[in-house]
Amino acid sequence: MIRYYGCYIFYCVYFSTVGPILVPVFLLRPKNVINLRIAGTVLKHTTKLIGIRWVLRNKHIIEEERGAIIVANHQSVFDVLGMLNIWNVMGKCTAIAKKELLYIPPFGPVAWLAGLVYIDRVNGKSAYKQIIEASRLTRYEKTKLWFFPEGTRNRKGGGILPFKKGAFRVAIECQAPIIPVVFSPYYFINSKEKSFSRGEVIISTLEPVPTVGLTLNDLDPLMEQIHKLMSAKYSELQEEVSKFEDDSIYEKSM
Repeated sequence: MIRYYGCYIFYCVYFSTVGPILVPVFLLRPKNVINLRIAGTVLKHTTKLIGIRWVLRNKHIIEEERGAIIVANHQSVFDVLGMLNIWNVMGKCTAIAKKELLYIPPFGPVAWLAGLVYIDRVNGKSAYKQIIEASRLTRYEKTKLWFFPEGTRNRKGGGILPFKKGAFRVAIECQAPIIPVVFSPYYFINSKEKSFSRGEVIISTLEPVPTVGLTLNDLDPLMEQIHKLMSAKYSELQEEVSKFEDDSIYEKSM
């Protein structure tokens, strides 16, 4: 239990302390996505102290320099740490986040200055306008946009929640490929038992799904297609890491 709460507290304190230190660097080029790569380089070292090992698969897909929409499943606050650990691989990339986070100091304002894009989910028209403006980065500057299309963390696990439409509308509008990214379950974190051991998270990058020639009439089939692809991969990874979980339980009993 001590380690469980300790890891979460350390994670929050580290980000809240180191983030503001980077502000002078971000002010040299405010809201430039390059700032997020710098943040990733500095903040990713938290992972060693917490004890999470990230394994990126199919690196070549996500490192290609091109505009694309990345859609990933969302299970934990530590997903952000996973992103930071692969940010240098992704190159020019920013993420879409709910506007409520902007008002949580110091993370919100610092992340905004670093280039994170906030959207107002309460106001649908405003949110769509903000996303379309951000999509210009994809179309004209070969920047990847990272979405968590489930819209909220899936704390219970067991699969992938239904998707919101935003990411897929942007992909069709931009005619940009969609790159599905699937995080394996955090088998080593148990919220009920308040346990947090060391473990490995697999970040699996799937083949890009093209959107060239698609229209908004294809929106629902596109979402369904990608949801099926990601769900199948999640189930596959869940089975794979279950072996790690068994080993972890065995080690604890020794």
